[in-house]
Amino acid sequence: MGKFSRLIALLVTGSIGIGSAAFPLPTSAASFSANYAEALQKSLYFYECQQAGPLPEWNRVEWRADSTVTDEVTGGWYDAGDHVKFNLPMAYSASMLAWGLYQYPEGIEAVGQTETYVNNLTFVLDYLAACDEGETVIYQVGMGQIDHTWWGPVELLQYGLEEGGASYEEARSVLRGTDSAVCGEMAAALAAGAAALQGKSDKTDEYLKHAENIFRLADATRSDSEYNNSDASGFYRSSHFYDELFYAANWLYIATGDQTYLNKATSYIPNLDRELGSTELKYTWGMCWDDVTQGGILLYAINTGDSTYINHVKKHLNYWTDSVKTLNGGAKWLTTWGCLRYATTAGFLASVACDTILNDTDTSKYQSFYEDQINYCLGNNPDNQSYVVGYNENSPKNPHHRTSHASWKNDLAIPDTNRHILYGALVGGPNEDGSYEDNRGNYINNEVACDYNAGFTALLCKMVSSYGGQTDPNFPEPETRDLEFYVETKLTQNANGVNLSFLFTNHSAWPARVEDNMSYRYYMDLSEVIAAGYNASDVTIRVDRDQATMYSGYTPAQVSDIIHYEGNIYYIEVTYPDGRVALPISEGHNQCELMLALVFPNYGNGWDASNDFSNTELLKDEETYVISNYIPIYQNDVLIFGMEPDGTTAEPPTSSTVLKGDINTDGSVKLNDLISLILYLLGEKTISAEGFTNGDIIEDNIVNGIDATALRQLLIE
Repeated sequence: MGKFSRLIALLVTGSIGIGSAAFPLPTSAASFSANYAEALQKSLYFYECQQAGPLPEWNRVEWRADSTVTDEVTGGWYDAGDHVKFNLPMAYSASMLAWGLYQYPEGIEAVGQTETYVNNLTFVLDYLAACDEGETVIYQVGMGQIDHTWWGPVELLQYGLEEGGASYEEARSVLRGTDSAVCGEMAAALAAGAAALQGKSDKTDEYLKHAENIFRLADATRSDSEYNNSDASGFYRSSHFYDELFYAANWLYIATGDQTYLNKATSYIPNLDRELGSTELKYTWGMCWDDVTQGGILLYAINTGDSTYINHVKKHLNYWTDSVKTLNGGAKWLTTWGCLRYATTAGFLASVACDTILNDTDTSKYQSFYEDQINYCLGNNPDNQSYVVGYNENSPKNPHHRTSHASWKNDLAIPDTNRHILYGALVGGPNEDGSYEDNRGNYINNEVACDYNAGFTALLCKMVSSYGGQTDPNFPEPETRDLEFYVETKLTQNANGVNLSFLFTNHSAWPARVEDNMSYRYYMDLSEVIAAGYNASDVTIRVDRDQATMYSGYTPAQVSDIIHYEGNIYYIEVTYPDGRVALPISEGHNQCELMLALVFPNYGNGWDASNDFSNTELLKDEETYVISNYIPIYQNDVLIFGMEPDGTTAEPPTSSTVLKGDINTDGSVKLNDLISLILYLLGEKTISAEGFTNGDIIEDNIVNGIDATALRQLLIE
């Protein structure tokens, strides 16, 4: 009997079970269970939430759509919870993602994330390459000072800004130049990307060409004066630039093997920062978007093997392990704003050092350090608080992020809870005393940004390389949607008829959008009119207010005549051909009011509203606006909300049926499903997302040997 046959026999007889991962647990997490593969999967998803311009077909975010498509350079990532493309932190983030892939490709491949990783990395590198204009570089798209005046989803950015009096053209203007820090960082990202993507993309030569050109411009300029006098300075002011040049030169040497670049790197060392009052190279502080010194020195030590710089790396790591404040739970707290980004990035540098220049020494202290940082973020802390949105039940719910919040009122506080899950986003983290507030208004604790996730993602590459994990095959699951389009109605009855106030509402968020040809109907029973000897055409419809007419260039509401439905039931239909009349961008614009009066011609007999279908809920309280199912809404004449008098309702969403044990999804459960499951657990076969769901027989969100035993029992029964 061969090895494979023995394994099947053992499993079928119930003698063994196969776990969900074939990797050891991290040494510092014996009592803490972390799924690093799922964390990596979700961290990459966060970057898809940040995508600008036309979205690629592989984007998985159901609440995002194309945006800022008229930018001079489309694509790239929105920086944080705003809508500006700041190239300095963006390029830094791209370089760190590239470094993670470059250093730990096998682990990423082992957990099935290579394609997703490469997709997200090439998306941002394509943008950075497109910013290269030859003798100048675009280094920012969008003006932060204008962008930050409006709080809403990016898909409706133009409408939101223009309603506030801003010029959208000015708001999306670009900054260009050759300033050294931002251009150096862009060159580093493109060179690191070229190195990481060898054999994985056909764009590496293109990235390298742009990296070398942008580096040439940055090296020749050796100044940040224009950059630091621009809009960028109010958000990402550069403190120095030689560190970026040094970092870029090291990556260019790695990507090209050209000694010239390593010589360039050596030439920058005298200009790198020193410790205060000393000639010693600075080893305190941490790697971040504004200071890549420590990452550059680590690369230089790897590239040269020079013991001076190897010792510097050790001194930097000892600073983090021995001198930086340690919170209860193990996280290192360097500074107030975004403390976890510094800690996880330092952790990534530690992991790389352990696996390269220090691999023949005792690195247990550094290993414990980097494992503590990532595990703290995932919930290994006194409060069991995850700082990664959507990672588990105790994750942040209200990150400081406009589009995931999806306010319809240009209001940070409305709604109370973010409408979307910003999966994978690492929030800023706790205060110095370890306390944390899940409050989107608290941007110190709850800000998110591309650079926050950069070192975190890179460190996860190390963790999956060491400990594996299981990605979620059903991720992302569809969100539960709240009402996007509805009508609030208030009715007052009098002897002559009724007065109606309709508030057509657009609270769209999947994604936020303009929808043309929306309409709603008001159904009425005209038995009393007909009994008095009149016809429906004798009822007068009077429009007392149409808010749509206040918008220049927008088509006003179209109010129909009274239309026969059946018997004595009639309706009027209000249509908005131009969806811009109601947009989720402000207090005044998310609803469009229409005030109507229906006047009965026989003033002596009065009007009976109690028998009207659409009055079913309105007559209960004539002072309050009501969202009523009896005032149905249509788009292009298709019912999307509410009910018609004959009971017709909008079609509910379809749901798939789960057939437990149907691994190969052929609609039946047989022995070959058990064999397929065993092959999957042995790593010799893949299964589909539906097959994974069917294979999770005990419903614990993993598929392992316990499920195989349960399937065996199902087959026996």
